[in-house]
Amino acid sequence: MSLRADLKVIADWITPKSRVLDLGCGDGTLMAHLMRDKRVSGYGVEIDVDNVVKCVAAGVQVIQGDLEAGLADFDDASFDHVILSQTLQAMRNSEEILIELLRVGAEGIVTFPNFGYWENRLQILQGRMPVSETIPYQWYNTPNIHWCMLGDFEALCAKNGIAIRERVVMNNDERVSFLPNLRGSLAVYRVGRQ
Repeated sequence: MSLRADLKVIADWITPKSRVLDLGCGDGTLMAHLMRDKRVSGYGVEIDVDNVVKCVAAGVQVIQGDLEAGLADFDDASFDHVILSQTLQAMRNSEEILIELLRVGAEGIVTFPNFGYWENRLQILQGRMPVSETIPYQWYNTPNIHWCMLGDFEALCAKNGIAIRERVVMNNDERVSFLPNLRGSLAVYRVGRQ
């Protein structure tokens, strides 16, 4: 199975034979790939029962759990990489999960839909909440409760002493470097402690 372009970026940042925790791991596609191609060990955490079953079928060690309850079950510095892919915007306490992922991991990889993307702005100007490939829900049934743009996330990192080590902004499968907050629909950040 081929990986989505954003998951390929994440996989490229993962050190072979490292310990990985994937928060909100979905069906386990990324972890299965990392286990096979990078020989990593670790876990996924997922709340959705159907996705937990898919993880198990893919050979991914998964814990069914609600990230809102925190990561108290994991010791400090127990992972090399902690991934939070397209989950930050669905968290009630985005700041706390960001702090926690760097407590349990040496490095975090965080991705989120960029609310500043021009098509989102256009839909708002037209009087509608955005719906797109990276924001596929209607306003009334979305799990997403916190929208942010690149500058918002970077300000949150600065506030909490989190170093941004690398940033990739994408639109579909393409990387965007010119006017990324306007032209990029998805942000991928590699972060660590300062």
